[in-house]
Amino acid sequence: MTGTFLNIATVLIGGMIGLLFGARIPDKLKATVIAGMGLFTAAMGLQMFLKTENPLIVLGALLIGTLLGEWWRIEDGLQNLGKVLEQRFSKTDDDGSNAFVRGFLTASLLFCVGPMTILGSIQDGLTGNYNLLAVKSVLDGFASMAFASTLGVGVMFSTVIIFVYQGGISLLAAQLNAIVTSSMMNELTATGGVILLGLAISSLLEIKKIRVGNMLPGLLVAPLIVWGVGWL
Repeated sequence: MTGTFLNIATVLIGGMIGLLFGARIPDKLKATVIAGMGLFTAAMGLQMFLKTENPLIVLGALLIGTLLGEWWRIEDGLQNLGKVLEQRFSKTDDDGSNAFVRGFLTASLLFCVGPMTILGSIQDGLTGNYNLLAVKSVLDGFASMAFASTLGVGVMFSTVIIFVYQGGISLLAAQLNAIVTSSMMNELTATGGVILLGLAISSLLEIKKIRVGNMLPGLLVAPLIVWGVGWL
């Protein structure tokens, strides 16, 4: 859970900086930093894809996973959840109570919902490699800085959700370490690399909108294909 603890630390540090100096940080600087992280994330995704032993397995996992994701409407579900919570807590009382809750919920959703969270947590739990969560931590730190400057201290309390959700995925993945072979992990990593590249293009660099959330089932399909090929 090293990556999770690092993520919590960056959110707390970013939140404190946002509370103290957020209004003084230029928007252009924030945008340039996010773009730089987008390029780095894309490069990392490509590096992860090159670990594949059979690109056809990655292609099959993405196709089947995307079909399942579109069928289950994962992306739409996540967006609808965010809209419901946004509408529910959009009003702010004079005492600031709802502002606190809104900051907490908004930050929790942003930091815990997404391909990078799931893939990074799985990698951290299975292999102890927390590089992807380290990249996510930097991104979350800047996001926490921006949110805390407008939504207040509630943003920093999202670290509780990060610990439970992200840490829980890592611990669960660690329990599967005995049955996941190196080939399964390579194809899972390669599939995750393509998803990560899509995330960089869609959300960070904002080049083209891609429904990356609907590709997430591919992370489960890839090891299953490896198992099926080995069994045959």
